[in-house]
Amino acid sequence: MDIILVSHARGRTWRISLQANRILGWLPIAVCALVIGGGCFLAGWLARPSQGLLPGRVVSQWSQQMRQERGELQLARAKAEQDADALSRRIAELQAHVMRLDAAGSRMTQIAHIDPGEFNFDKDPPMGGPEVPAGQTASAGDLTGSLDRLERQLTDRERQLRVLEDLLLAGRLQKEIKPAGWPVDSGYITSDYGLRLDPFTGLRTFHPGVDFAAPEGSKVLAVASGIVTDVGERSGYGNMVEIDHGNGYVTRYGHNASIMVKAGERIRKGQAIALMGNTGRSTGPHVHFEVLLNGNTVNPEQYIDASR
Repeated sequence: MDIILVSHARGRTWRISLQANRILGWLPIAVCALVIGGGCFLAGWLARPSQGLLPGRVVSQWSQQMRQERGELQLARAKAEQDADALSRRIAELQAHVMRLDAAGSRMTQIAHIDPGEFNFDKDPPMGGPEVPAGQTASAGDLTGSLDRLERQLTDRERQLRVLEDLLLAGRLQKEIKPAGWPVDSGYITSDYGLRLDPFTGLRTFHPGVDFAAPEGSKVLAVASGIVTDVGERSGYGNMVEIDHGNGYVTRYGHNASIMVKAGERIRKGQAIALMGNTGRSTGPHVHFEVLLNGNTVNPEQYIDASR
């Protein structure tokens, strides 16, 4: 078999005669060359450096180390997020403490009748001082410890303020329920507590209250908060109102022209409970005012003067 090669550029031809005995003679040499070349190529490919710069063993170690560090970074990020969430919760709890303290402080300023401008809980307390070099930045442990101490302090302050608030409320309540002041806005005293000459008989008799005179129809006022226990016409008292103030105190208001409250009604200090009149055993418009302590009449003068 012949192979003819033609070159148009040179205008020549070549004839190659392929005989079987020649092909079989060159075949072993060609096979050996292919085997040697393939082996060299395979060895070079297996021993090739990664990216043409580093050995594969080094690259493998680095990849393993990077995977390990990536895992540690993810764990650190998750812990940081948990710590941030915990810190946010602690700050929210402290803010709630502060809000309750502000509310308690505001209530106590009202109870104690303190000028709001003196203790304004809606503004930060005034502070100041010379500038000094900044200290070291606090670590996470220092911040956590500071938050713990601040939370304990706020809890203690809140407990103390609640006790103080209870005391102030008890004091105000005691002041509200203890009789004090006049049962009229204006007027004058016409008869004191104790022995006197009876205006009807002229005999020396005991008077269990104090009489306050004012124009007929004037408002009769409760001298303390309490519950109305009795209303209506009573012998000698005319139209009477009786109020129980607790702690053994009871007050009575007699000779009223009309009554403005009913039994069982809750009364506030200074509330109008009747209109002054001349009913019952009376010589003119006035209110007969009595104070009873544990069922016995006492001199109302000490309670009348208590508000002055």
